[in-house]
Amino acid sequence: MPEGDTVFLTAHRLRLALAGKTLVRSDFRVPRYATVDLVGDLVEEVGSYGKHLFIRTTTASIHTHLKMEGEWRTYCAGERWTRPRVHARVVLGTDDTEAVGFSLGTVEVLRRADEHTATDHLGPDLLGVNWDAAEAVRRLAAHPAQPVGLALLDQRNLAGIGNIYRSEVCFLRKVHPATPVAAVPDLLALVNEAHRVLGEAAHRPPWRALVYGRQRRPCQRCGTRIEVRPLGETSPPSDRITQRERGIYYCPRCQPEPA
Repeated sequence: MPEGDTVFLTAHRLRLALAGKTLVRSDFRVPRYATVDLVGDLVEEVGSYGKHLFIRTTTASIHTHLKMEGEWRTYCAGERWTRPRVHARVVLGTDDTEAVGFSLGTVEVLRRADEHTATDHLGPDLLGVNWDAAEAVRRLAAHPAQPVGLALLDQRNLAGIGNIYRSEVCFLRKVHPATPVAAVPDLLALVNEAHRVLGEAAHRPPWRALVYGRQRRPCQRCGTRIEVRPLGETSPPSDRITQRERGIYYCPRCQPEPA
């Protein structure tokens, strides 16, 4: 699933393509919003919160979530799409640009005043201007027995981290992902590391993984072979998605497993 940096960069790309332009086409290929017509609306801005993306027009906020397979692509007006048309769920057109949302996991058209309903359940946005590290620590600490590798995935604690960056952050802090939150030596430092890593990935891409996807390869600190194993699912599901077992990547020497 795309993580916060990918959504942040997607919002930036859509902002460059659409912001300040008037819609000449709006096509919502989901039953609930099939009759919505935003033609004539000005695209005022495009932004993100965690893994959620918002295209804000004069009258509405188009809320989308990529989930596992979704993506937004932009084309010149009249250009042939590079993905099958049947996968398109939202099409927004201006005089010179078409933005197409393919295989989107969530599509909502909200009143601007109601946009908050899509994010009220989330913790602080790691890439947001109002990032609040202390609030993220407070939310994590409220579940002291939960493995930190699961707590970091729970978007209600802090928004934007997925499977890649939870492994990277734990590796950088030398914390095994199965460590209970209460046993993490410095929770604030871990949260600050998450903020730094995601910020670098969003503002100075690409991020080069230190541990994720490197199973059986040597640790870049000590040379021990990187291991991967599943870490169970959270309950209740976070961010409206059941977190099934996902591989955690770690160095068994730098990140000793808790007793």
